Formats: sequence, C-alpha cells, structure tokens
Amino acid sequence: MQPDAPAGQAAAHGAGPDRAEGDINLGQRRQAWQDAHLDTATRELLAEDARWFLHQSMSTPCLNALAGAQGAWLTDTAGRRILDFHGNSVHPIGHGHPAVLAAMQQALQTLPFSPRRYTNRPAVELARRLCQAAPMPGARVLFAPGGTSAVGMALKLARLATGRFKTLSMWDAFHGASLDAISVGGEAVFRRGIGPLLPGSEHVPPFDPGHCVFGCGGHCALRCADYVEHCLRQEGDVAAVIVETVRSTDVQVPPADYYRRLRSACDRHGALLILDEIPIALGRTGYLFAVERYGIEPDMIVLGKGLGGGSMPLAALLAREGLNVGTQVSLGHYTHEKSPLACAAGLALLDVIEQEGLLERSHRLGQLALQRLRELTAEVPGVVEVRGAGLLIGIELDDPDRAEAVLYRCLADGLSFKVGQGQVLVLAPPLNVDETDLFWALDCVARALRAPVGS
Repeated sequence: MQPDAPAGQAAAHGAGPDRAEGDINLGQRRQAWQDAHLDTATRELLAEDARWFLHQSMSTPCLNALAGAQGAWLTDTAGRRILDFHGNSVHPIGHGHPAVLAAMQQALQTLPFSPRRYTNRPAVELARRLCQAAPMPGARVLFAPGGTSAVGMALKLARLATGRFKTLSMWDAFHGASLDAISVGGEAVFRRGIGPLLPGSEHVPPFDPGHCVFGCGGHCALRCADYVEHCLRQEGDVAAVIVETVRSTDVQVPPADYYRRLRSACDRHGALLILDEIPIALGRTGYLFAVERYGIEPDMIVLGKGLGGGSMPLAALLAREGLNVGTQVSLGHYTHEKSPLACAAGLALLDVIEQEGLLERSHRLGQLALQRLRELTAEVPGVVEVRGAGLLIGIELDDPDRAEAVLYRCLADGLSFKVGQGQVLVLAPPLNVDETDLFWALDCVARALRAPVGS
C-alpha cells in the first residue's frame, strides 16, 4: 500500500535517514561547540555519562550537562543560562512551577505511592477533569508512565474493539520508541535494523505540502487524505488509523478538511481514528486538545509529555465511551498508572493553564511570533516557510547543513531548540514564557539565519 520509502520521507526532505530527526549526537559542529563552551568539570561529567550509559543516537553521548532548571531557563554545570525552547515538550508551564512543586510535596508527605488494587483522590480527580474536557462524549481514561506505553494501550484497545490487527499510520511520524510504537512510527532512526516489526503496520505519506509525493504542487488537493481512504478500502480490515494531529517534529498543520476526510473514511470502513497528541496537547497549539481546531470527534487521544507538570512521567489514553470493552484483559496495568504524585502534578498543571489563561496566551503569542518571524526572515535566503499553531513554531530551511549551523549559533548565544526532519527549526517555549524572552529568542534565530553558513 505504501509508496517506496521504507526509510520514511527523509530522502524527499533532502536529509539522509540518519538526519531525519535532526538532533543527532555527532558531527564537526557539535564537537566545535563543545570545544568552545565546556569547562573541565563538565567534560569530566560527560565522560562519566558516556562511560556508564549505553550509547544511542540523539542522546548518549550528550552535548552538555545541567545543574538547574527554572521557568523557561536551564542552567548548565558551568553556570551558563540557556533559554529552553525545546524541553522535550514537557514544559508547557515551564520548569519547576511553584504550584506543581507544592502539589507534589503534599503528595509525597501523604500518599507517595498507590498500589494497583487501590485508587486515590488525585487519580480520580485528574481522570474526571480530562474526560470532561475531552472532545468526545462519555470519554474514559487510562494512565501510563509514558507516552509510548499509552500508544501501546491504544493499539491493544483498537485490536480488541474491532477484532482486527492492522494499522495505517504515516511515514515520518513518531509515536514512541518501543517495538510496537516504532512499528506504527515512521522514522528510520528508530526502525532501521530492528525488524521484524508488528505485522499489519501499513504506512502512507503524511500531510506535507512542501514535499508532496502526490504532485499536488502549489495548491494542496489533499490527495494524501484520499489515499488513506484508498488504503482502507483496499485492505478492508484495518483496525485503526493513527496520526499526529499536528506533527511536532516539523510543525505540519493540516487544514480542517484533512481531518474531516479521515474521520469520514474511518467511519465508512470500520476503522478507529487515534490521534497522538503526546507533545502538543495541553495548550501548545492554543487549545487544550489540538483536535479542537478541527471540529471532529476522534475515537481515542493519546496524551503525555507535559501532563506530569514538567516533573513527573505521566501519560494518558482517552477513549470514547463505546470503547469501554476491555474488562477481561489488561490494557495497561502499569505499576505507576495511578501514581498520586504524578496525578497531583497533572492537576496542578490543569489549574495553572486555567488560572493563568495559557490557552489564550498561547494563541495570542503564537500569532505575534509568527508575524515577527515572517518579517525578520522575509529577505533571508534559504528560508522556505515559517508556520505554526499556537506556541509551536517551525522555520523550514532549504538545507540541513544550514539548519545545523543555525542551531549551534543559537546554542552559543544561550538559546536551545529542536531541529526536526533534518531542516526545520522547531521553537516550543513554555506557554508562560516572558514576552521579552520570547522576542529575544526570535531575534536570536533571525541573527543566526543571516550569518554565513560556514561561520
């Protein structure tokens, strides 16, 4: 069913499969940055880290070492402050928010752990608030210690509810790093050399107008959405379509009609629609759930990353009422699935989002940031597009080497962000970032873009 790109869409993006994710832990610029900015104590700690941890792409060996994190700022072991527009998407309300710390402290003093056969007030309250806010009627929830595990629960529930095992997902997608998650994921850096993967894991091209494999050209005809329906019709027995509502690695924001077509196609062919919002829910796009911008009801939503308030590992699977069919099986059954400590942090997160008006703030500041970046980069060669949704902003460049150069220039100036799909600068600040810091960061990126590539 899928076009010829077993390594994903990396080749179409002009980046080899080893660079599809962007932030790889090797290369001359990385070494040069370390030579210029690391002190002896940091080098010794990094050497210890590299000695004891298994090495893997994009983490160990590490770039630098941290000693502190507060609000939008990190502090490295040499005392340098770094504005964090990356944060692995766990910091929608910044690092160490006082409300989160207070809630966690209270939980630690009263109920630090809850064995599985018991429930507890923080878990029940967080479940209620998420289900009542979910964009599908009668939602129910399961918690898990991480987004990858929550994706696994969604896949199991889809099989159980439909009696089918096949899935349809997107090349270039990221749904986690476990074997089931990389089977439906589409990034070569996670899949290559790992097979065989889960049977029935079919892939299709994602929504990506700049690199459309269907030849839509300058005017998107959403042939990628039509191809999903074609595959559902041809296969006839797909359990679920799983898709990132907004792909955070390069900030692809489909139009409303894309999801209307997917929802209709799933309904016609008996497939469930699972939306992965692990890095983008909870206000990142200006909505509590990114799907709210599209006006459809998914069958399941997977949350994670920031759900634990930026401090605790916590993820959730939200499913519509009709999918409450797993009484006789264990969909998750994780040791920490109703962690009172993590759920207390999650409740504090929801309180802060509401009390500080962060949904509206994300939308407002996102619009201002897009306008500012477009003005700053209008005459800059090599900038393909500036796009965004709330405070998730992507600057696509025409050259992966240029993207890497910009990243290390900004790191030298004290700004950290992600490079996705090899050539997209992805800015994801905390939703409560100080406006002065936000616009300093935008100016920092613009300066780095104007510098010669070789510098």
